[in-house]
Amino acid sequence: MPREIELKILPKLAYDDEAIARAIVAECKIEPSSLSGFNVLKRSIDARKKPIQYFLRLDVFIDEEFHAIDYPGLVYQDVRNAEPVHIIGMGPAGMFAALKCISLGLKPLIIERGKDVRERRRDLAKITRDHIVNPESNYCFGEGGAGTYSDGKLYTRSKKRGDLLEVLNTLVQHGADPYILQDAHPHIGTNKLPKIIEEIRATILEHGGEIHFNTKLTDIHHKDNKIESIELNGETTIPCTHLILATGHSARDIFYLLDKKHIKIEAKPFALGVRIEHPQEVIDQIQYKCDDRGEYLPPASYNLVKQVNGRGVYSFCMCPGGIIAPCATNQDEVVTNGWSPSKRDNEHANSGFVTEIGLQDMDIDKYGALAGVEFQKAVEHKAWVAAGKTQKVPAQRALDFLNKTESKDLPSSSYLPGIVSVNLWDVLPDFVAKSIAGALRQISKHMPKYVTNDAVLHAVESRTSSPVRIPRDKESLQHVEIEGLYPCGEGAGYAGGIVSAAVDGIRCVKAIKLVCDGTTPPSKD
Repeated sequence: MPREIELKILPKLAYDDEAIARAIVAECKIEPSSLSGFNVLKRSIDARKKPIQYFLRLDVFIDEEFHAIDYPGLVYQDVRNAEPVHIIGMGPAGMFAALKCISLGLKPLIIERGKDVRERRRDLAKITRDHIVNPESNYCFGEGGAGTYSDGKLYTRSKKRGDLLEVLNTLVQHGADPYILQDAHPHIGTNKLPKIIEEIRATILEHGGEIHFNTKLTDIHHKDNKIESIELNGETTIPCTHLILATGHSARDIFYLLDKKHIKIEAKPFALGVRIEHPQEVIDQIQYKCDDRGEYLPPASYNLVKQVNGRGVYSFCMCPGGIIAPCATNQDEVVTNGWSPSKRDNEHANSGFVTEIGLQDMDIDKYGALAGVEFQKAVEHKAWVAAGKTQKVPAQRALDFLNKTESKDLPSSSYLPGIVSVNLWDVLPDFVAKSIAGALRQISKHMPKYVTNDAVLHAVESRTSSPVRIPRDKESLQHVEIEGLYPCGEGAGYAGGIVSAAVDGIRCVKAIKLVCDGTTPPSKD
């Protein structure tokens, strides 16, 4: 049996197998010839004190036959004539639901309102260059979903360990770096994700699945509390028995459709604020406590959580060496998000910096389950107006924000449509601005370099999660009232990132397979 050990090693040696082997020999006090091999189980940075080191957890084989960890990929079946499962949306939840269908002998039919990854690029360029937002093809909609062009961070708090490994193994199977199986905070990079998604598409099509781009769900028909058919592009109606709704957190038309059809949805808390950007070297200095991180340490990241008057304020989707992206889904709104290339080598670092929006902050009496959606829309529209009704972003230096004074000038920003100097107190809801300001003041006491006028706030960061939950039965994963409808992923309120959304897609298909096999009744009890 292999022996599990933990050791620390200098950054320049952390990916050097020969150096790791020497460290193992020294740690275990064995002869070099006794070491048969090792597997890296986990790799992370320990920057709490100098010298900064990597922490490694390893399986070590001493005087026994070495066995590399077997990361088997899924085995896919030919499903051309199999039971169909309709999947709305080809983001992480939809893609991994489709792959799971094929592995379990079901036929996925993906309905995607947007374009494939290559065609999407043209529409992204139009947002940056011409400030034109295509409401069906943008940073949120299209093949791969919002994650395709916003980073590929694979960290999750999901406890579904088996499904988590399945997701990572499947990504490696389709071209991702195997290091994602070892790193504590795995990351693919926006520049590498499109190719991986193209490979996943090829797998789905090769085994008999179908993908329909530029195709929008426009109606859902149900009878006797059971899914009966769906309407596409306002003109074609097709029968449907199993419907996975994996449309993402920005598909507001779906929320309005469900509400109109009296299919139960609920308002849920979310978070809203700004995206804060620093020079990456400033974050390196704060986190590594040195002037120059050198060539072996990666660009530093951070995670901040504060409480201001009983309201949580926290960093979100931190992007070292990253870029702020324009993520509006309609012309009359401004929305930011962030991403990093695989090398994370941009000169800036950015992160969402957001505060909790509770049900008490929304106008439930007026808007009901859609109150959170209307809250988001109002703030995003106000930012659009403040920026001159373009896709430029209202921005303000951090100290100027604390002093409630409009910045006289602004430094360079990674946000390519451009930034406009605006007093963000005139854009953000008052309680949001107060919460962010209070958190920044707290942070300045122990991280003074974080809160300076080198830091720039970009408004708004509003799509942190879905403002709506589509309730489902905990066991069957079907909608609480509609048999055959499976709310799934971020848009349904059951995930918070690429991996957790993918895991939820897998879970929904497992539930459908049980129904198809007659193993479990479609009861809502």
